[in-house]
Amino acid sequence: MRITDVRTAVVEANYDWTFVRIYTDEGLTGLGESFLAPGLTGIIRDLKPLLVGQDPLDVDRLFSRMRWAASGAGSVAGLVYNAISGIEAALWDLAGKHYGVPVFRLLGGRHRDRVRVYADCHAGEALEALSSVMIPRRPRWLSPAGAPPPAGDPVHGRAFGLEEPGEAFTPEMYAARAREVAAMGFTALKFDLDVPNPHTLDPHSGTLTHAEIRHMVSLVEAVREAVGDGVDIAFDLHWRYNVSDAVRLACELEPYGLMWLEDPVPPENVEALRRVTRSTRTPIASGENLYLRHGFREALERGALDIAAPDLQKCGGLLEGRRIADMADAHYVAVAPHCIASPIGTVAAAHVAAAVPNFLALEWHGMSVPFWEEMAAGFDGPVIRDGYIEVPEAPGLGVELNEEVARRYAREGEPFF
Repeated sequence: MRITDVRTAVVEANYDWTFVRIYTDEGLTGLGESFLAPGLTGIIRDLKPLLVGQDPLDVDRLFSRMRWAASGAGSVAGLVYNAISGIEAALWDLAGKHYGVPVFRLLGGRHRDRVRVYADCHAGEALEALSSVMIPRRPRWLSPAGAPPPAGDPVHGRAFGLEEPGEAFTPEMYAARAREVAAMGFTALKFDLDVPNPHTLDPHSGTLTHAEIRHMVSLVEAVREAVGDGVDIAFDLHWRYNVSDAVRLACELEPYGLMWLEDPVPPENVEALRRVTRSTRTPIASGENLYLRHGFREALERGALDIAAPDLQKCGGLLEGRRIADMADAHYVAVAPHCIASPIGTVAAAHVAAAVPNFLALEWHGMSVPFWEEMAAGFDGPVIRDGYIEVPEAPGLGVELNEEVARRYAREGEPFF
């Protein structure tokens, strides 16, 4: 069996969902999903000559082939791995179909039949839609044709700008949102804590005033009081802050029993992350912007992570995710994969989550997308039910793309397979 073609399709959801399909001379196909990036489909097209004519069952060899070819351009990390990760997942889907087994069997078998999902709630209302460079946008499904772009700009600096925060970022709205999502059956929730704050003085410095911290604590307190101790809660900081203020905030949040505080400082400096982690009893999670197991090695060896959060649509793929989890397990660190994908990428991540012992929870970021569940075909019932994904036992990933729905929301100007 040989690869004959590699094609892409892009759906404009809350983020761009980029799908990769691999075709073979025996008629088998494999489907994967890549994390968003500027110019992503062009990178995938550039990688295609490395794959055509190759045996698709040599998944790890083809991964290495792409990796070392890309490193000649200096790409030992970064956007090229967003592309490679989607291709690699498609290869595993194809291999599972060829051998007649689900992907988790190819990754070592499963530790669990169902995977716990944590719901990303954003704030008092759902995050709507962002471009690949985090600029707010209004796709066709979200607003009428010709509607003006949304107000606000999250790219002022390290933090949000000085505009009025709005009702969605109040403790009352956070509490209402938490109760609403917990009532859907989720036992784990995540909110953004780096949201517009009425006490922000400088969005560029990475510092937090005492008043800013007190407001952030009030948001956490409201969520904890709303859901009680029976629901785990996590909060995301998106790398916004300096070490000392991240430590101050993390220590202030200790009484609320967080599942984790995510990405308090920028990811490039492992020592800075280690200083935060070692200064608080609040568990610290990070990893969505780390690539390959090599990107996690130093952070794990130096005790900079309480929870590893690789994104399987960008870290190098499903087998690399398994390797990262194994490395974390050797340091007694749990894994909670970051995921903003469609059902295709989410179910792919669930196969890895099922196969590793040290799994904690898998992110779901599709609450604001009304057609998220509709995108899945060949799945028995809802993809997410009562806060869990039943890991499919059908060959491959066990989920296909509903192309009728996908075409309805396809990104203009991009090919559709």
